[in-house]
Amino acid sequence: MTATAPTLTRPAESARPKRLIGARMQEFLMLLPACVVVGLFLLLPFILSFPMSLTNRRLIPRPVKFVGFDNYVDVLTDPVFWRALLNVSYFALLVVPLQCGFALAMALLINQKLPGRNFFRGALFLPAITSMAVVCVIWGTLFQFPTGPLNQIVGILTFGLAGPIDWLGNPASAMPAIVLLSAWQAYGFQMVVYLAGLQSIPGDLYEAARLDGASTWERFRFVTWPGLRQTNIFVLIITTIQAFKLFTQVNILTQGGPRNATETVVQYMYQVGFVGQKLGLASAVAIILFFIVLAISLVQRVVLRDPK
Repeated sequence: MTATAPTLTRPAESARPKRLIGARMQEFLMLLPACVVVGLFLLLPFILSFPMSLTNRRLIPRPVKFVGFDNYVDVLTDPVFWRALLNVSYFALLVVPLQCGFALAMALLINQKLPGRNFFRGALFLPAITSMAVVCVIWGTLFQFPTGPLNQIVGILTFGLAGPIDWLGNPASAMPAIVLLSAWQAYGFQMVVYLAGLQSIPGDLYEAARLDGASTWERFRFVTWPGLRQTNIFVLIITTIQAFKLFTQVNILTQGGPRNATETVVQYMYQVGFVGQKLGLASAVAIILFFIVLAISLVQRVVLRDPK
Protein backbone atom coordinates (compact mmCIF):
# COMPACT_ATOMS: atom_id res chain seq x y z
CA MET A 1 0.00 0.00 0.00
CA THR A 2 1.19 3.44 -0.79
CA ALA A 3 0.46 6.25 1.55
CA THR A 4 -0.54 9.56 0.08
CA ALA A 5 1.02 12.63 1.61
CA PRO A 6 -1.52 14.98 3.13
CA THR A 7 -2.08 18.22 1.26
CA LEU A 8 -0.41 21.08 3.09
CA THR A 9 -2.02 24.49 3.02
CA ARG A 10 -0.01 27.67 3.15
CA PRO A 11 -1.81 30.11 5.43
CA ALA A 12 0.47 32.97 4.50
CA GLU A 13 -0.24 32.66 0.79
CA SER A 14 -3.98 32.20 1.26
CA ALA A 15 -4.19 35.17 3.62
CA ARG A 16 -2.21 37.50 1.35
CA PRO A 17 -5.11 38.33 -1.03
CA LYS A 18 -7.37 38.97 1.94
CA ARG A 19 -4.84 41.37 3.47
CA LEU A 20 -4.46 43.12 0.11
CA ILE A 21 -8.22 43.52 -0.25
CA GLY A 22 -8.44 44.75 3.33
CA ALA A 23 -5.69 47.30 2.74
CA ARG A 24 -7.36 48.56 -0.44
CA MET A 25 -10.69 48.82 1.36
CA GLN A 26 -9.07 50.73 4.20
CA GLU A 27 -7.48 53.17 1.73
CA PHE A 28 -10.81 53.61 -0.04
CA LEU A 29 -12.66 54.32 3.22
CA MET A 30 -10.01 56.84 4.27
CA LEU A 31 -10.26 58.66 0.93
CA LEU A 32 -14.05 58.52 0.75
CA PRO A 33 -14.84 61.52 3.02
CA ALA A 34 -12.42 63.77 1.13
CA CYS A 35 -13.75 62.57 -2.23
CA VAL A 36 -17.33 63.24 -1.14
CA VAL A 37 -16.48 66.77 0.03
CA VAL A 38 -14.55 67.55 -3.17
CA GLY A 39 -17.34 66.11 -5.28
CA LEU A 40 -20.13 68.01 -3.53
CA PHE A 41 -18.43 71.39 -3.12
CA LEU A 42 -16.08 71.55 -6.13
CA LEU A 43 -16.90 69.13 -8.93
CA LEU A 44 -20.70 69.28 -8.76
CA PRO A 45 -20.93 73.12 -8.72
CA PHE A 46 -18.48 73.32 -11.61
CA ILE A 47 -20.47 70.79 -13.65
CA LEU A 48 -23.69 72.66 -12.93
CA SER A 49 -22.11 76.00 -13.86
CA PHE A 50 -21.82 75.03 -17.53
CA PRO A 51 -25.57 74.66 -18.25
CA MET A 52 -26.15 77.76 -16.10
CA SER A 53 -23.70 79.71 -18.28
CA LEU A 54 -25.98 79.08 -21.27
CA THR A 55 -28.92 80.86 -19.63
CA ASN A 56 -29.79 84.35 -18.41
CA ARG A 57 -30.24 83.14 -14.81
CA ARG A 58 -30.08 85.92 -12.25
CA LEU A 59 -29.60 85.97 -8.50
CA ILE A 60 -33.19 87.07 -7.91
CA PRO A 61 -36.00 84.70 -8.98
CA ARG A 62 -37.16 85.37 -12.51
CA PRO A 63 -37.96 83.28 -15.62
CA VAL A 64 -34.85 81.62 -17.03
CA LYS A 65 -34.24 81.73 -20.76
CA PHE A 66 -31.72 79.81 -22.84
CA VAL A 67 -29.29 82.26 -24.46
CA GLY A 68 -26.69 79.91 -25.91
CA PHE A 69 -23.17 81.30 -26.01
CA ASP A 70 -24.24 84.93 -25.65
CA ASN A 71 -22.74 85.12 -22.16
CA TYR A 72 -19.36 83.95 -23.46
CA VAL A 73 -19.49 86.54 -26.23
CA ASP A 74 -20.35 89.26 -23.72
CA VAL A 75 -17.43 88.28 -21.48
CA LEU A 76 -14.88 87.99 -24.28
CA THR A 77 -15.90 91.37 -25.74
CA ASP A 78 -15.83 93.19 -22.41
CA PRO A 79 -12.64 95.30 -22.06
CA VAL A 80 -12.89 95.09 -18.27
CA PHE A 81 -12.51 91.30 -18.46
CA TRP A 82 -9.37 91.59 -20.58
CA ARG A 83 -7.98 94.20 -18.20
CA ALA A 84 -8.69 91.82 -15.31
CA LEU A 85 -6.96 88.97 -17.15
CA LEU A 86 -3.96 91.18 -17.87
CA ASN A 87 -3.79 92.25 -14.21
CA VAL A 88 -3.91 88.72 -12.86
CA SER A 89 -1.28 87.61 -15.39
CA TYR A 90 0.93 90.46 -14.23
CA PHE A 91 0.32 89.41 -10.63
CA ALA A 92 1.28 85.81 -11.43
CA LEU A 93 4.48 86.86 -13.22
CA LEU A 94 5.53 88.83 -10.13
CA VAL A 95 4.36 86.61 -7.29
CA VAL A 96 5.38 83.17 -8.60
CA PRO A 97 9.17 83.74 -8.74
CA LEU A 98 9.14 85.92 -5.60
CA GLN A 99 7.07 83.53 -3.51
CA CYS A 100 8.78 80.34 -4.73
CA GLY A 101 12.26 81.84 -4.45
CA PHE A 102 11.66 83.04 -0.89
CA ALA A 103 10.11 79.68 0.05
CA LEU A 104 13.15 77.81 -1.31
CA ALA A 105 15.54 80.12 0.56
CA MET A 106 13.68 79.56 3.83
CA ALA A 107 13.54 75.80 3.22
CA LEU A 108 17.32 75.72 2.65
CA LEU A 109 17.78 77.67 5.88
CA ILE A 110 15.62 75.52 8.15
CA ASN A 111 16.98 72.33 6.58
CA GLN A 112 20.34 73.09 8.19
CA LYS A 113 21.25 71.65 11.57
CA LEU A 114 20.74 74.86 13.48
CA PRO A 115 19.78 75.24 17.14
CA GLY A 116 16.06 75.82 17.59
CA ARG A 117 15.25 74.96 13.98
CA ASN A 118 11.93 73.33 14.96
CA PHE A 119 10.85 76.62 16.51
CA PHE A 120 11.83 78.53 13.38
CA ARG A 121 9.98 76.02 11.20
CA GLY A 122 6.78 76.72 13.09
CA ALA A 123 7.36 80.48 13.19
CA LEU A 124 8.07 80.71 9.45
CA PHE A 125 4.96 78.68 8.67
CA LEU A 126 2.74 80.89 10.85
CA PRO A 127 1.66 83.33 8.07
CA ALA A 128 0.31 80.43 5.98
CA ILE A 129 -2.16 79.44 8.70
CA THR A 130 -3.21 83.02 9.42
CA SER A 131 -6.50 84.14 7.93
CA MET A 132 -6.07 86.21 4.78
CA ALA A 133 -8.55 88.74 6.15
CA VAL A 134 -6.34 89.26 9.21
CA VAL A 135 -3.25 89.53 7.01
CA CYS A 136 -4.98 92.14 4.85
CA VAL A 137 -5.87 94.22 7.91
CA ILE A 138 -2.26 94.09 9.14
CA TRP A 139 -0.76 94.96 5.77
CA GLY A 140 -3.41 97.60 5.18
CA THR A 141 -2.09 99.33 8.29
CA LEU A 142 1.49 99.00 7.01
CA PHE A 143 0.47 100.48 3.64
CA GLN A 144 -1.43 103.38 5.24
CA PHE A 145 -0.93 106.70 3.47
CA PRO A 146 0.81 108.96 4.34
CA THR A 147 1.91 107.99 7.89
CA GLY A 148 2.03 104.19 7.67
CA PRO A 149 5.06 102.23 8.94
CA LEU A 150 6.28 101.45 5.41
CA ASN A 151 6.24 105.12 4.45
CA GLN A 152 8.15 105.96 7.62
CA ILE A 153 10.76 103.34 6.73
CA VAL A 154 11.05 104.75 3.20
CA GLY A 155 11.53 108.23 4.64
CA ILE A 156 14.26 107.03 7.02
CA LEU A 157 16.12 105.05 4.35
CA THR A 158 16.03 107.98 1.88
CA PHE A 159 16.71 110.65 4.54
CA GLY A 160 13.37 112.24 3.75
CA LEU A 161 14.12 112.69 0.06
CA ALA A 162 11.37 110.28 -1.06
CA GLY A 163 7.87 111.40 -0.25
CA PRO A 164 5.18 109.10 1.15
CA ILE A 165 3.91 106.49 -1.31
CA ASP A 166 0.21 105.85 -1.74
CA TRP A 167 0.77 102.10 -1.94
CA LEU A 168 -2.84 101.08 -2.58
CA GLY A 169 -4.10 104.31 -4.15
CA ASN A 170 -1.54 104.58 -6.95
CA PRO A 171 -2.16 102.38 -10.03
CA ALA A 172 1.60 101.83 -10.42
CA SER A 173 2.16 100.55 -6.88
CA ALA A 174 -1.16 98.90 -6.00
CA MET A 175 -0.49 95.53 -7.64
CA PRO A 176 3.17 95.26 -6.44
CA ALA A 177 1.91 95.98 -2.92
CA ILE A 178 -0.60 93.13 -3.17
CA VAL A 179 2.18 90.93 -4.56
CA LEU A 180 4.30 91.55 -1.44
CA LEU A 181 1.36 90.83 0.84
CA SER A 182 0.42 87.63 -1.00
CA ALA A 183 3.97 86.27 -1.24
CA TRP A 184 4.51 86.81 2.49
CA GLN A 185 1.25 85.17 3.50
CA ALA A 186 1.42 82.06 1.31
CA TYR A 187 5.12 81.16 1.04
CA GLY A 188 4.84 78.77 4.00
CA PHE A 189 3.09 76.08 1.96
CA GLN A 190 5.79 76.10 -0.72
CA MET A 191 8.44 76.15 1.99
CA VAL A 192 7.13 72.91 3.49
CA VAL A 193 6.99 71.28 0.05
CA TYR A 194 10.56 72.35 -0.69
CA LEU A 195 11.68 71.12 2.72
CA ALA A 196 10.23 67.70 1.96
CA GLY A 197 11.98 67.73 -1.41
CA LEU A 198 15.32 68.66 0.18
CA GLN A 199 15.05 65.87 2.71
CA SER A 200 14.36 63.34 -0.05
CA ILE A 201 17.73 64.03 -1.72
CA PRO A 202 20.23 61.30 -0.65
CA GLY A 203 22.96 62.61 1.62
CA ASP A 204 25.52 60.44 -0.17
CA LEU A 205 25.34 62.81 -3.14
CA TYR A 206 26.37 65.75 -0.98
CA GLU A 207 29.15 63.71 0.62
CA ALA A 208 30.49 62.71 -2.79
CA ALA A 209 30.34 66.32 -3.95
CA ARG A 210 32.32 67.46 -0.89
CA LEU A 211 34.97 64.79 -1.53
CA ASP A 212 35.26 66.08 -5.10
CA GLY A 213 35.91 69.58 -3.74
CA ALA A 214 32.58 71.12 -4.79
CA SER A 215 31.78 74.49 -3.25
CA THR A 216 28.46 75.34 -1.60
CA TRP A 217 27.16 76.93 -4.80
CA GLU A 218 28.29 73.93 -6.88
CA ARG A 219 26.58 71.51 -4.49
CA PHE A 220 23.38 73.52 -4.84
CA ARG A 221 23.69 73.76 -8.63
CA PHE A 222 24.61 70.16 -9.39
CA VAL A 223 22.97 68.25 -6.50
CA THR A 224 20.17 70.25 -4.87
CA TRP A 225 18.63 71.91 -7.90
CA PRO A 226 18.44 68.74 -10.09
CA GLY A 227 17.09 66.82 -7.09
CA LEU A 228 14.27 69.35 -6.75
CA ARG A 229 13.12 69.07 -10.37
CA GLN A 230 9.79 67.36 -9.67
CA THR A 231 9.25 69.52 -6.60
CA ASN A 232 9.80 72.66 -8.69
CA ILE A 233 7.24 71.52 -11.25
CA PHE A 234 4.64 70.86 -8.56
CA VAL A 235 5.29 74.12 -6.73
CA LEU A 236 5.28 76.19 -9.92
CA ILE A 237 1.98 74.77 -11.15
CA ILE A 238 0.23 75.04 -7.78
CA THR A 239 1.47 78.60 -7.21
CA THR A 240 0.36 79.69 -10.67
CA ILE A 241 -3.12 78.25 -10.13
CA GLN A 242 -3.39 80.02 -6.79
CA ALA A 243 -2.21 83.29 -8.36
CA PHE A 244 -4.99 83.25 -10.95
CA LYS A 245 -7.51 82.80 -8.12
CA LEU A 246 -6.53 86.13 -6.56
CA PHE A 247 -9.58 87.67 -4.89
CA THR A 248 -9.57 88.19 -1.12
CA GLN A 249 -6.70 90.67 -0.99
CA VAL A 250 -8.19 92.76 -3.79
CA ASN A 251 -11.73 92.61 -2.42
CA ILE A 252 -10.65 93.79 1.03
CA LEU A 253 -7.98 96.37 0.17
CA THR A 254 -8.76 97.91 -3.23
CA GLN A 255 -12.05 96.47 -4.62
CA GLY A 256 -10.33 96.35 -8.01
CA GLY A 257 -9.12 99.96 -7.98
CA PRO A 258 -7.56 102.36 -8.48
CA ARG A 259 -8.84 102.69 -12.06
CA ASN A 260 -9.12 98.88 -12.43
CA ALA A 261 -5.38 98.50 -11.73
CA THR A 262 -6.03 95.53 -9.40
CA GLU A 263 -9.18 94.14 -11.03
CA THR A 264 -8.83 90.35 -11.31
CA VAL A 265 -10.85 87.70 -13.09
CA VAL A 266 -12.35 86.36 -9.86
CA GLN A 267 -13.13 89.91 -8.70
CA TYR A 268 -14.78 90.54 -12.07
CA MET A 269 -16.77 87.32 -11.69
CA TYR A 270 -17.87 88.40 -8.21
CA GLN A 271 -18.95 91.81 -9.48
CA VAL A 272 -21.08 90.49 -12.35
CA GLY A 273 -22.43 87.53 -10.35
CA PHE A 274 -23.29 88.97 -6.95
CA VAL A 275 -23.26 92.72 -7.41
CA GLY A 276 -24.74 92.66 -10.91
CA GLN A 277 -26.82 89.54 -10.05
CA LYS A 278 -26.01 87.89 -13.41
CA LEU A 279 -25.30 84.31 -12.41
CA GLY A 280 -25.30 83.05 -15.99
CA LEU A 281 -22.65 85.58 -16.98
CA ALA A 282 -20.58 84.82 -13.87
CA SER A 283 -20.74 81.09 -14.69
CA ALA A 284 -19.38 81.82 -18.15
CA VAL A 285 -16.48 83.71 -16.55
CA ALA A 286 -15.79 80.72 -14.30
CA ILE A 287 -15.71 78.32 -17.25
CA ILE A 288 -13.39 80.59 -19.23
CA LEU A 289 -11.05 80.98 -16.24
CA PHE A 290 -10.96 77.21 -15.76
CA PHE A 291 -9.82 76.59 -19.32
CA ILE A 292 -7.26 79.40 -19.15
CA VAL A 293 -5.69 77.98 -15.99
CA LEU A 294 -5.88 74.44 -17.41
CA ALA A 295 -4.08 75.53 -20.58
CA ILE A 296 -1.36 77.33 -18.61
CA SER A 297 -0.85 74.30 -16.34
CA LEU A 298 -0.56 71.95 -19.32
CA VAL A 299 1.94 74.23 -21.03
CA GLN A 300 3.99 74.42 -17.84
CA ARG A 301 3.92 70.65 -17.49
CA VAL A 302 5.09 70.14 -21.09
CA VAL A 303 7.83 72.77 -20.88
CA LEU A 304 9.15 71.57 -17.51
CA ARG A 305 8.87 67.82 -18.09
CA ASP A 306 11.92 65.60 -17.90
CA PRO A 307 13.73 65.71 -21.28
CA LYS A 308 14.50 61.97 -21.17
